[in-house]
Amino acid sequence: MIKVEWFYWLCGLFFVLIALQVVNDRSNPKRIGSAAFWGILGVSFGYGTFVVNKQAPAWLLGIAVIGLAVLAGSGFPGRGLEQTTTPAERVRFADRFGNKLFLPALVIPVVAAIFGAWLAKVKLGDGQLLLQNGSATIIGLGVASLLALAVGMVILKPKSPTVPLHEGRRLLEHIGWAAILPQMLATLGLLFNASGVGQAVGRITDHLVPKGSLIAAVALYCIGMAVFTIIMGNAFAAFPVMTAAVGWPLLVQQFDGTPAVVFAIGMLAGFCGTLCTPMAANFNLVPAALLEMKDQYGPIKAQIPTAIPLLACNIALMYVFAF
Repeated sequence: MIKVEWFYWLCGLFFVLIALQVVNDRSNPKRIGSAAFWGILGVSFGYGTFVVNKQAPAWLLGIAVIGLAVLAGSGFPGRGLEQTTTPAERVRFADRFGNKLFLPALVIPVVAAIFGAWLAKVKLGDGQLLLQNGSATIIGLGVASLLALAVGMVILKPKSPTVPLHEGRRLLEHIGWAAILPQMLATLGLLFNASGVGQAVGRITDHLVPKGSLIAAVALYCIGMAVFTIIMGNAFAAFPVMTAAVGWPLLVQQFDGTPAVVFAIGMLAGFCGTLCTPMAANFNLVPAALLEMKDQYGPIKAQIPTAIPLLACNIALMYVFAF
């Protein structure tokens, strides 16, 4: 069986290697704190396995998370490594390889889809699943990323095999602590749900929604999904909160909405919030870093005029098709 833990360990190793690079970079004025940030993050990936298996105390991992927050609040990690290629070299590479540059990126969704749709059902000779149950998508993403790296190496033929590591470090340093926001915010969503935030929000909405008003309930659910996503940076984190508060008790149980339609469109409404928030670092800040935009909030400013009418469309679609 292929286990998802193997890919978590690989991620941890990557961050540890980044930390070793940073600590040896004399051009980085924040190299010690930056190395500590990436090193703690990398070790946490491996240590988490022992916590899950009840072989190590979880409180040490909690201290590590607090340490990351303190370092981030203190201005770490900082930037050190600059471009590994000059603008002229990048233009030359673009002219030389053309659309082949997109092949590594296209490998990732194709391979991940194969793992999620097909290999997730494959069993070994002893009846055991080939991929760890419930983790096929993550495993597929890990394998796809490795294959994309291999394809990129074959096509581009970099001078050194360490170039991908240097480029990975440059991108991480450009994004900074926001690179781990999706991971932290997804956990925050679980904590909110476990602590009863959804029920608390539900009690508040009872006073906001006029009794028997379907359109008000639909609007509240969709707008709430967008607002919580803006706050938490992740529609998947906002979903359990708003579904427990409005989606299930009002739209499904009280108004007899079709669950699949209500929740699918509810997620789309949440994604409207994704377009408007820097908390969705992987969606909004990473493109700005990749494109080296002068305004790191440029993607958000360009997306807001689309997000608002799209949210209104989702409200209309849910009202028409879910009931």
